[in-house]
Amino acid sequence: MSILSLFLQADIVVKIVIVALLLASVWVWAIVFEKVTALRRARRAADAFEDRFWSGGSLDELFEQEGAKPTHPMAAVFGAAMSEWRRSQRVAGADMGRAGVRDRVDRAMNVTISREMERMERWMIFLASVGSTATFVGLFGTVWGIMKSFSAIAALHNTSLAVVAPGIAEALFATAMGLVAGIPAVLAYNKLGSDLARYAGRLEGFGTEFGAILSRQGEERA
Repeated sequence: MSILSLFLQADIVVKIVIVALLLASVWVWAIVFEKVTALRRARRAADAFEDRFWSGGSLDELFEQEGAKPTHPMAAVFGAAMSEWRRSQRVAGADMGRAGVRDRVDRAMNVTISREMERMERWMIFLASVGSTATFVGLFGTVWGIMKSFSAIAALHNTSLAVVAPGIAEALFATAMGLVAGIPAVLAYNKLGSDLARYAGRLEGFGTEFGAILSRQGEERA
């Protein structure tokens, strides 16, 4: 009795459940691979950017090279802050209230952080949904398969194990598929959620430090 034979002999409802869980499992692993790759790439880019940022070079030059057309979240935060800072200086000049400039710069960075993290967190809800429902979907297939097995017992008037075992095995296969899809989804959601939260904190920390730098520059110009 192979896994393929269990699937082929299963009831149509159980087949639908198994196929749906299999597709969900494949999509879960695709999301995990994409998120892990994106996070690793974002961390490497942030490390390189911070090295350049803290090297003491010109902020205007760094903005032209990375902030004007950002390719990663930290550069996007930097670019949003610099753009707002330049715009404020052109519009109001040095006499502009420093608190107003700082508020606008902070708001621009916060909006950018929210937008970038929303993009990076895409499909996380799907992982949470699969993790919380896959087991129950598999259980539904199991219950349905056992109901069909009991119907076969009633029709054949035979309670031998040979009659009920195939149907029960098919039903339990649905539960196994629910676990195969649900457990990795839960683990991936928890791990990726933690990693994304740390990266968001890193962006917020950079934004706070950069805002303080711009504020000091504004005070020196005043």
